Amino acid sequence: MAEIKKIATREAYGAALVEMGNKRDDFIVMDADLAAATKSGAFKKAFPERFYDCGIAEQNMMSIAAGIAATGKRVVVSSFAMFAAGRAFEQVRNSIGYPHLNVIIGATHAGISVGEDGATHQCCEDIALMRTIPGMTIINPADYTEAVKAVEAAFEHDGPVYMRFGRLAVPVVFDEDYKFEIGKGVELKEGNDVTIIATGLMVNEALEAHEILKAEGINARVINIATIKPLDTEIILKAAKETGTIVTAEEHSVIGGLGSAVSEYLSEACPVPVLKVGVKDTFGKSGPAAELLDVFGLRAKDIVAKVKEAVALKK
Repeated sequence: MAEIKKIATREAYGAALVEMGNKRDDFIVMDADLAAATKSGAFKKAFPERFYDCGIAEQNMMSIAAGIAATGKRVVVSSFAMFAAGRAFEQVRNSIGYPHLNVIIGATHAGISVGEDGATHQCCEDIALMRTIPGMTIINPADYTEAVKAVEAAFEHDGPVYMRFGRLAVPVVFDEDYKFEIGKGVELKEGNDVTIIATGLMVNEALEAHEILKAEGINARVINIATIKPLDTEIILKAAKETGTIVTAEEHSVIGGLGSAVSEYLSEACPVPVLKVGVKDTFGKSGPAAELLDVFGLRAKDIVAKVKEAVALKK
């Protein structure tokens, strides 16, 4: 059996920036002393005159980006999710979100899979924070291919975009023909018993869960939601009506993330049970990324267990 190709979505971010730099010259890239880790260093190497290192001063970087974007130039800023969404929240909200500026926030090292960096750097609250900012678009790609195409789409979007990338190498789910569109989910597997709605690295886990469930006679629909905001309510509503129960899966807190967004919508549009797989109301801990996914219940087996709970609710 051929080995599954694995690559981190942060690698896609760096590669996509260089690709966009070759296509257009109407933007600059900034980083906060983490270019090697965020992979924006690839852009720095290719276009040094269009790259600015703002040092360990994320709040200042966001303010500078806002000022430049206000002149009509597009700006890309990079840092770890904990610093981009957490430390610089006020500047993102007031200086970028409020005036609805064309700033792309490339937030890497999100979630539990940061691994050994531990709880202080394992940002599982960033989607929740960014969701509260009016007009903020939030994209959490599942793999390398989707991440590259999402960056390209962000450059065509009007307004601020928060993009979430991971440190851990994850399986490539999509081929080069995959078409990404902001605000649109994708049905990856058919099924009428239950729907699994997944985002980020949990998409691959959801696909594995689908195969396990299929062998046990449970037909689970699998939907990839890369754009957390705006949410593809059409595909979610259709799934809720046709399968009757939903299980969400995300490498983020179960408070305020994808599961919350889906629940908030369906509670008014089509009330059905929504069960969540994600990080519970707890901080992370230091350890190998792959092991932490097991410890925090972010594996296919955890999705399978939750799906069985959801199916039982229909009886």
